Amino acid sequence: MCLSIPAKIVSIDGNMAEVSAGGAIFSAGLHMIENARVGDYVLLHAGFAIQKISDKEAEETIRLLEEMNNSLNE
Repeated sequence: MCLSIPAKIVSIDGNMAEVSAGGAIFSAGLHMIENARVGDYVLLHAGFAIQKISDKEAEETIRLLEEMNNSLNE
């Protein structure tokens, strides 16, 4: 089983991107996806963007992750 998190592409340089996830910036390889653009949401796993996802799906997943985190901290 693998775990990936939604991340938003903030810049692209060749096959590498800087992505934002949870307020942190990570480097991500874009080798597995096509037509990546700044502003796209991707699933980030082990330093690679493995799939593009819709804004709606990313926002819902981020909301659920925040909800789970908040319930653990109560």
